[in-house]
Amino acid sequence: MAGAPDERRRGPAAGEQLQQQHVSCQIVLCQNNIHNQAHMNRVVTHELIHAFDHCRAHVDWFTNIRHLACSEVRAANLSGDCSLVNEIFRLHFGLKQHHQTCVRDRATLSILAVRNISKEVAKKAVDEVFESCFNDHEPFGRIPHNKTYARYAHRDFENRDRYYSNI
Repeated sequence: MAGAPDERRRGPAAGEQLQQQHVSCQIVLCQNNIHNQAHMNRVVTHELIHAFDHCRAHVDWFTNIRHLACSEVRAANLSGDCSLVNEIFRLHFGLKQHHQTCVRDRATLSILAVRNISKEVAKKAVDEVFESCFNDHEPFGRIPHNKTYARYAHRDFENRDRYYSNI
């Protein structure tokens, strides 16, 4: 049943407008909540990172808070949720390690949106997994901060076998 709270994942990275239905493996975008193409791209990327984690890491979404925290850290880090432009629009910007701070905050907010837990428990879960999950850039190989970085990531993907074939 798609409307059951334990079968969907909503989060602030999607502006609470997106439901990923784990039972049927679908991502549903609500047209009236997507502001523009860039917003849709971020939302779809965010949710596809969760789908990648679900397939690759066999994430236990409903009982393991650390699994959820790791996927939220990765999604916030890699989807563009914490781009400088987005942060300026949110009136949150800083100079020193701001991207990391934003990723921590967005991951915590996403966990709080889907779990009935305290902010302290959510922050603790994010802190426990942050270092390893923040540095996991798969499937991109790098943080695609803008279109140029995304093109570099795609080029690296296309050339991934050339290095090993020449050894």
